[in-house]
Amino acid sequence: MADRPGPSAGGAPDDIGSLLARFPVLAPPVPTAGAAVTIILRDGAQEVETLLIVRATNPEDPASGQVGLPGGHVDEEDDSLLATALRELEEEVGLEEADLAGAPRFVGTQFARAFDLHVGIFAAALGPAAEAPVPANLKEVAHVFWLPRSALGETRRVKRDTIFGPTEVNATVIDGHVLWGFTRRVLRDFFGYPREDELGGPALPPEGG
Repeated sequence: MADRPGPSAGGAPDDIGSLLARFPVLAPPVPTAGAAVTIILRDGAQEVETLLIVRATNPEDPASGQVGLPGGHVDEEDDSLLATALRELEEEVGLEEADLAGAPRFVGTQFARAFDLHVGIFAAALGPAAEAPVPANLKEVAHVFWLPRSALGETRRVKRDTIFGPTEVNATVIDGHVLWGFTRRVLRDFFGYPREDELGGPALPPEGG
């Protein structure tokens, strides 16, 4: 197990088992939300880390080049919101349900203002035998990386294009990656950081992406 993170790591439990145990194993019906994302956790060298993706450059995608969680919109074939999350996880980073250490937990839903839809949030641990996640479709995902949870405690003001125009927003910046808006809010909530006044930035690909 990773070393206990410092006080900047939020108020949630330190270990992955306790982090996940706060939430139930559920497969909510599709009408619960219009999209789903998954928080994938692993024990890093010093603390718990979260898998993030960098979306591919696409002029038709409002989330082009943005950092986000694996996920996307509900398809007609999805029989539950969990099915959406698992499908997107495989399509974007090559992880199947068998690669997870246990059944995904349903964290809840949050509203993504930039897309005017509710997003279902799931969380799961990466299994010990799983292959390293990689971009499974370079047209959608350009890069993947792991974010240490304590990085979420560091806030920088960064100018970004928002639904209100170019605006300075609260962000986490690590290794040149800028995490802000919806995804940052979801992760800060999950790890027990206090809410900040944040604008809802792009977090998902366009419909059908």
